[in-house]
Amino acid sequence: MKRSTRKEQEPDLGILAVQLSARIQREIFTRASAQGFGDVRPRHGAVLAYLDAEGTRPGELARLAGRNKQTMGAILDELERLGYVRRTPDPADRRAKLIIPTERGLSFMEISDGLVGLIEQNLSDTLGPDGYQSFTAALRRSVATLPASGQDTEG
Repeated sequence: MKRSTRKEQEPDLGILAVQLSARIQREIFTRASAQGFGDVRPRHGAVLAYLDAEGTRPGELARLAGRNKQTMGAILDELERLGYVRRTPDPADRRAKLIIPTERGLSFMEISDGLVGLIEQNLSDTLGPDGYQSFTAALRRSVATLPASGQDTEG
């Protein structure tokens, strides 16, 4: 049996994880586009998934998203040009910057959080509440066993 056929018929953990992530992203960004957010892309999720309404430092966003600072800077530049975030001095340390969501950014964050909630509810309905709870607990444990490198896995 060819490797590609075997991987298609019996996907390994890496393939399943990528497929799950890609399908969740596709669902979120397709539905968000239909609600007027057609300019935001999955790579922007590295910021928008972790951004606090009161602002977050770029280094913290890079750490949370597992991206390097250069990649995070490029994503922030794009989001600023698109009107989703703005940079402002951090009141706790004027040398540092905070990334603050704009009204458009806050709207996208609210919509995407709601869409994730719908996806989670659909999975819970499919797997049953106990099955879904076991699934997410197993995912958390699995992620915790692997080292976080802090480096980009994609740009």
